[in-house]
Amino acid sequence: MVEKRDVSPNWRPQPTSRMCFVCGRENPVGLHVHFYEDPEAQQVVVPLVIPEVYQGYPGIVHGGVLASILDEVTGRALMMVTDGDPFWVTAKLEVRYRRPTPTETPLRALGWVVRRRRRSAEVAGRIELEDGTVTAECQAIVVQPPSGTLKGWEEERQFWRVEE
Repeated sequence: MVEKRDVSPNWRPQPTSRMCFVCGRENPVGLHVHFYEDPEAQQVVVPLVIPEVYQGYPGIVHGGVLASILDEVTGRALMMVTDGDPFWVTAKLEVRYRRPTPTETPLRALGWVVRRRRRSAEVAGRIELEDGTVTAECQAIVVQPPSGTLKGWEEERQFWRVEE
């Protein structure tokens, strides 16, 4: 799904997991999305093409898939500005679908931090066509998860890495 030709040499790749629906390298039905940090823009960037198998209507990406990508790209924006544990959870996600997002078409997803607090943050993101036309956008509130929420993470941590 990632168009490597669209990746700037100045961007830093973020780690991915083993089975996450959005970024999981081994998830057989997952999106296999790669995330990059653009330090200059202070954004997470995802160049991608969404295959037909993730359509809602013919030739149009399913809105739930777009929401999943926006949820992930906005949450990952916090990885650029936090130390320690990078895992936060979404408490609220508002998505606005501005126009149909085509399948099999080069796209870019962007996420950034709007405001950071001690245990929560406001984040935002969008999905756009190559010409910058926004097809979907979101605002979200992410929070530090309650203790015990990520209890299975320690076992899975060994699979969290930047893919070569």
